Amino acid sequence: MDLDWDTLEELRTSYLNGTAGAADYWKTDALLRAYDATFARRIAWKWQWVFGELDRRGWSPPAGTVLDYGCGTGVAVREVMGKYAGFTSVALHDRSPRALKFATETVRREFPDIAVSPRLPDTCELLLVSHVLTELDEAGTAALLAEAEKAQAVIFVEPGTHEASRKLIALREKLRGVMHPVAPCVHSESCGLLTSANERHWCHFFASPPNEVFTDGGWFKFSRTMGIDLRSLPLSFLVLDRRPASPLPAGSVRVLGHPRIYKAHVLLFGCDAAGVAEKRLTKRTDAAFVKATEKRRTPTLQRWETERSEVTRVVEGG
Repeated sequence: MDLDWDTLEELRTSYLNGTAGAADYWKTDALLRAYDATFARRIAWKWQWVFGELDRRGWSPPAGTVLDYGCGTGVAVREVMGKYAGFTSVALHDRSPRALKFATETVRREFPDIAVSPRLPDTCELLLVSHVLTELDEAGTAALLAEAEKAQAVIFVEPGTHEASRKLIALREKLRGVMHPVAPCVHSESCGLLTSANERHWCHFFASPPNEVFTDGGWFKFSRTMGIDLRSLPLSFLVLDRRPASPLPAGSVRVLGHPRIYKAHVLLFGCDAAGVAEKRLTKRTDAAFVKATEKRRTPTLQRWETERSEVTRVVEGG
């Protein structure tokens, strides 16, 4: 990776200290190319993980125009178009003219048969928002909400931080009157994390990079130079659709974050229509499932039978 590491580090620092939203940080085309080869790939892996969760829900986006809002290098829309068919046109929006030009050219090159417009459309069937929310002030969030209210469906993929999760929850609460939560939510009621008892918790998950990343010298240099653990890909996401979501079986629950592992049991932080709470699953109840959980080989969408704070049976999720 022959990249401008100093500029990449400066960019990463602005993300970490919360100053990225203050101004357009895409200073050069070289920075956009470097970002697209590194940080954007990590975002792409998060999107691919979300696709897997949507496949489990049997969901696919509506056909028509897809809008990538705050597109950056266009990684979100490129991943979505590589996964799903039926899009007739692409619209891109970004505060940075340089990023908008880069994304437009890149999407046109990868998908030459699709019309690409570097401007906001009057309406769209699918709205994509990727790693944008933490850079928006109140006015910017309101503008994004207005675009979401015009869309048929929306997918948000954001960093797996408390701040990003809480922003997603706030948008969910404003939009669930006109859209149906698809994922990660297993219900359409008010979010259970809004209770005072759950203020310190947040809705987040962990994607995995491709195995070849760990044997690639370029990614090793990226990890060492940027001080990034390649294994860690925390994310928060939200998918909403005007079309009703397919119903989930009774006992469906979404497991948030990493389980807490103990000698004889695991603690699972589960979300369902009754709220968000930690449940205990013992090895005596289901040793194979506990072992799979310890190795992080179980999906986040599961089905349980419970009694108070105990999981008495795992119906589905292995």
